[in-house]
Amino acid sequence: MENGVFEQLRKNGIVTDEEFNSIYPDDIKLLSGKHWTPIAVAKTAAEFLADKPGKKVLDIGSGVGKFCMIGAALTQGKFTGVEYRENLYQLSVNLEKKYRLSNLEFIHDNITNINFKDFDSFYFFNAFIENMSESEVMDDAVEVSAQLYGKYTQYLRLQFAAMPLGTRIATYWSNTEEIPRGYFLHSTAFEGELKMWEKLF
Repeated sequence: MENGVFEQLRKNGIVTDEEFNSIYPDDIKLLSGKHWTPIAVAKTAAEFLADKPGKKVLDIGSGVGKFCMIGAALTQGKFTGVEYRENLYQLSVNLEKKYRLSNLEFIHDNITNINFKDFDSFYFFNAFIENMSESEVMDDAVEVSAQLYGKYTQYLRLQFAAMPLGTRIATYWSNTEEIPRGYFLHSTAFEGELKMWEKLF
């Protein structure tokens, strides 16, 4: 299935997470259950965020690129992932090249250096939770600090507040502290863990 995982996705969207994870090294597979977006969630979120061709979607804390790759394969949106860890960023870039994926790019940087106005929609799988608990971190690259969690959450809230009407956000496993006033809860899925928002005022 490894070589045909994206072809199968484009054909009918039916690929299990185990099959998709065949593209990753073993150590990355072990992190899948906690840290990478399930395929069904990624599909639902991507279709909401890239509801029109050419919509520019930013994945905040893109990890190994799973959400962005699935979104690029299943929609006509343009997906960008920003990732703080260089090793995960490089793995994403290598997979993008290996599978010749289009409508996709990855950036190695801190989210505070990204211009949100370059994008139309945003995906956030609570990347900052690692700052809150040692049980949530995947390695020692992230500092456990409630102060950092608050700083990054406030940064997102301010950036989202400055976005124009019609901006869409999908949050997964988030307490929604990063969502400012003006955003309407469009819909939820997966027992409420995936929330989809649109800025209406």
